[in-house]
Amino acid sequence: MAFAPILRRASAAKNLFSLSRLFLGSSPSVRSLQTGASGDDRQPPPPLSPSSIAGYHVSSGGYMRGAVYREPNQPLTIEEFHIPRPKVNEVLIKTKACGVCHSDLHVMKGEIPFSSPCVIGHEITGEVVEHGPLTDHKIIQRFPIGSRVVGAFIMPCGTCSYCAKGHDDLCEDFFAFNRAKGTLYDGETRLFLRHDDSPVYMYSMGGMAEYCVTPAHGLAPLPESLPYTESAILGCAVFTAYGAMAHAAEIRPGDSIAVIGIGGVGSSCLQIARAFGASDIIAVDVQDDKLEKAKTLGATHTVNAAKEDAVERIREITGGMGVDVAVEALGRPQTFMQCTLSVKDGGKAVMIGLSKAGSVGEIDINRLVRRKIKVIGSYGGRARQDLPKVVKLAESGIFNLTNAVSSKYKFEDAGKAFQDLNDGKIVSRGVVEIL
Repeated sequence: MAFAPILRRASAAKNLFSLSRLFLGSSPSVRSLQTGASGDDRQPPPPLSPSSIAGYHVSSGGYMRGAVYREPNQPLTIEEFHIPRPKVNEVLIKTKACGVCHSDLHVMKGEIPFSSPCVIGHEITGEVVEHGPLTDHKIIQRFPIGSRVVGAFIMPCGTCSYCAKGHDDLCEDFFAFNRAKGTLYDGETRLFLRHDDSPVYMYSMGGMAEYCVTPAHGLAPLPESLPYTESAILGCAVFTAYGAMAHAAEIRPGDSIAVIGIGGVGSSCLQIARAFGASDIIAVDVQDDKLEKAKTLGATHTVNAAKEDAVERIREITGGMGVDVAVEALGRPQTFMQCTLSVKDGGKAVMIGLSKAGSVGEIDINRLVRRKIKVIGSYGGRARQDLPKVVKLAESGIFNLTNAVSSKYKFEDAGKAFQDLNDGKIVSRGVVEIL
């Protein structure tokens, strides 16, 4: 599908171009980046009041840059912001790296509604530079100024009914405020443009920026032994894979598993499944380079679904039975069906790939009922429980971070990173360095 972002100049807009061919432009305090288009088919929340805006500006007049998605048919832009200020139990982070994820791309292409304009980016590493006023002393002790941290994209409030039960992945405030309105949990953003103080919304913490604010419950300490750049993927790609394997699939030693869609999250599922002791680990994709990479990440078998029937091949590998667990990491109706058909009787089909809003997956109802097929959705891990475990897996070398990151980009090339992701050029995960 072609898109036509607008190349904006200081004097006038000109040169429409498609998603597959993007150029650089500029405007006062704005520099265009190469990127895909975006859209939002839902009404954004009402504008924030001037009084709420005034409370955040750094008294010293500090500024930063952030990557902004605005409207359909316009390029991603780098714009200047007042450095954001944290509130109670929030932390200001100097961002070191931010992962390049399909969830951002869905928003940028208008496939998933989100408030705009917003700063994208939701898997980050960085350094703590400030705590919000009245922040709990235990948070300050755990994350002192200057400490290295990694941030999860699901930022639990820690107090709602789900968080109280340990189900951080279902945090009411995260979905009601951040995903529904593009704000943090007081209903306000922390991002305001330098030139006119207008508010900009936040996709998670708005991590594709030089500084970001996040609720402290979504952070974990990052050991000195782990690099900032590669470790950024711990907050989404690995975090999502861990949540799917631990809580939805409940992988046990000896289980067989098929992972359909070997991108950043799918490839992370391979490593986590291996760490959990899975036996047959089958990687399914349509790109041979990704399948070759999968062999280095734990796959015992690979299937190119463009060249053979994936479901038949999975059954052949498993002696006609199907796998104990199949994971769909792409978010397409066709692969949804493949996932449900690939599991054995009593097996689990785990869905982790986001799709275009309104997409519907089909399933054979009689087989679902008679053969006790379980279909389970999984959005991510549980930050307070799982993020420290994910960090430990990387620190111990059980999860190979270096092998998991295939592409690195400068901050100014963030648009190219998303273009490469859209074109299928990133073999596993890409990361933007904001050092």
